[in-house]
Amino acid sequence: MKRQKFIEIEPTNPFDLISDEIIFTILDLLSSNPVDLKSFSLACKSLYSVEAKHRKILKPLRSEHLPSVLKRYTQLTGLDFSLNPRVTDASLAIVAKACNSKLRSVDLSRSKLFSAAGLLSLSMNCSNLVEIDLSNATELRDTAALALAKAKNLEKLWLGRCKLITDMGIGCIAVGCTKLRFISLKWCMSIGDLGVGLIAVKCEQIRGLDLSYMPITEKCLPSILRLKYLEDLVLEGCFGIDDDCLAVIRYGCKSLKTFYSQQKLDVSSCPNISPTGLSSLTKATASIQQLTIAYGSPVTLALADSLKNLSMLQSVKLDGCVITYDGLKAIGNWCVSLRELSLSKCVGVTDDGLSSIANKHKDLKKLDITCCRRITDVSISHLTNSCTGLTSLKMESCSLVSREGFILIGRRCHLLEELDLTDNEIDNEGLKSLSRCSKLSILKLGICLNLNDDGLGHIGMCCSKLRELDLYRCAGVTDSGLLAIIHGCPNLEMINIAYCRDITDASFSSLCKCSRLKTIEARGCPLITSSGLAATVAGCKLLRRLDLKKCCNVDDAGMIALAHFSQNLRQINLSYSSVTDLGLLSLASLSCLQHLTILHTNRLTPSGVAAALLANSSLTKVKLHALFQALLPERLLKHLEVRGCTFEWREKIFQAELDPKCWKLQLEDEMQIVQ
Repeated sequence: MKRQKFIEIEPTNPFDLISDEIIFTILDLLSSNPVDLKSFSLACKSLYSVEAKHRKILKPLRSEHLPSVLKRYTQLTGLDFSLNPRVTDASLAIVAKACNSKLRSVDLSRSKLFSAAGLLSLSMNCSNLVEIDLSNATELRDTAALALAKAKNLEKLWLGRCKLITDMGIGCIAVGCTKLRFISLKWCMSIGDLGVGLIAVKCEQIRGLDLSYMPITEKCLPSILRLKYLEDLVLEGCFGIDDDCLAVIRYGCKSLKTFYSQQKLDVSSCPNISPTGLSSLTKATASIQQLTIAYGSPVTLALADSLKNLSMLQSVKLDGCVITYDGLKAIGNWCVSLRELSLSKCVGVTDDGLSSIANKHKDLKKLDITCCRRITDVSISHLTNSCTGLTSLKMESCSLVSREGFILIGRRCHLLEELDLTDNEIDNEGLKSLSRCSKLSILKLGICLNLNDDGLGHIGMCCSKLRELDLYRCAGVTDSGLLAIIHGCPNLEMINIAYCRDITDASFSSLCKCSRLKTIEARGCPLITSSGLAATVAGCKLLRRLDLKKCCNVDDAGMIALAHFSQNLRQINLSYSSVTDLGLLSLASLSCLQHLTILHTNRLTPSGVAAALLANSSLTKVKLHALFQALLPERLLKHLEVRGCTFEWREKIFQAELDPKCWKLQLEDEMQIVQ
């Protein structure tokens, strides 16, 4: 009998048999969750390599890691530094050398430590750079603009709040960056008519121009309106824009529209524009579809009549305006294609006016009547009877609407996706009716004092698509109601249970089942402990914002759990908690943590706070009691400020909680720090 030969077959990686294109598709599906992406890339060497080739956009957290990160990710086309406020000239030089011509977009809107030298490195080396956001770079001067002018292929530029750049600097950009299609100069107070005029003359491809809150007048408008491709013009808060300016616009804005062919004009907070001026403009711009004139002239019959030529108008925003009945009725008559109407904080909105709108516009999709305190069930009845296709309804503080009004909303408007009922008289029956709106993704019920667990049970049972839920100061909500929401709405991304004082660890810990949670507001919940917090964060690894103010039973154990599980945490409020130096220091391992508030957390010592601040190199904003300002070393504070961290010192006097246990605990601590 012949002896059989066994041939050894080397084990193969199954992913080697799958094309890169298929793996790229998988990575696209995982891109919304950084934890999943990291797990994927660490599974094996081949996936590690493929993930590096696939990544096109990166959000670096720390500049010191840039050399190694850029060495791995060689195909990057976009860098977003919005989570890294300490980008220096050296950092930009490294980026320019590593990415060179592949780089197309850079977001530096949260960084202030770079100068003209860093921008020059980008402009000279990254020849295909088409987008750069320099918003909030308040220290940049004309030399930086001159360096930016070397980026010849630039198409989109944001310079919001660059207050030191003048007409000379923006003129350099206009001459050098002639391919610009969009530029935002919002709050650029040192740029006037001359600079804006140069942009209009030299950058003929401009499609979008944001001139909000700039000291411009009618002098620059003729040049702007000669732009053949101008699509989007924003003049919000331009106090120099008046009726004479609109008369100039009238004869030159034939191409005014947005990128999506939804023509838009924004003249909010322009108090010198009258109905006469607006009328002169609209006679020449009949194709406008979106009009915003918030916080401006009273909406009278004369102003409404100025809109009668806008037959294609779909969106009207009148927030903060005084409105007459005749004015609102006329808007309903003239705007035959109306789909979106915002009347937030408008004085003068009545049942008659709102009903006239509702009866004429059955295709209305979005309505904002926040703080319209004179409307009642009458207009709600007309609204729900006619506008059954509503997808968004905001009606905070409509205190005259009774429980029957909310029942009507749930009974007739089943397509609602967003509903804001903050500070209203809705009760459990209303919530039961609203549970028919199975498409709800955003529901705000803050300060709705007539609700309890029974009502929430209906929402949890029927509204499985809910992503945001606000229960701020809903005193009747307990563990039972919260558990109903958790079990029925596993896709929650934001929940606010602030001052729901009967919530305990029994329900709070179950939030771990909502793995997509990014924001938890739990201030004023004294029965939540570190045990419940630890259980929650173990499952919510995407958590970015956490408010534990006045959670007096949260201590160092909770912070240690946070440090282990919440690597994406960016903002935390620990005021009035029981955290000590040890717990605060443990948070230093959170590389994304930027905002920290620790007022009246008086188990902390100056040395402990100093050590924690020094160890956490990612912090950009810290709120502390003013007493610490004198107790912390001045050299330390200056070092942290140079590193990009700003301090907000509060002198707020301690306010006792209603819970006797918390009150006694915090009062003793307050006395200790004063001593």
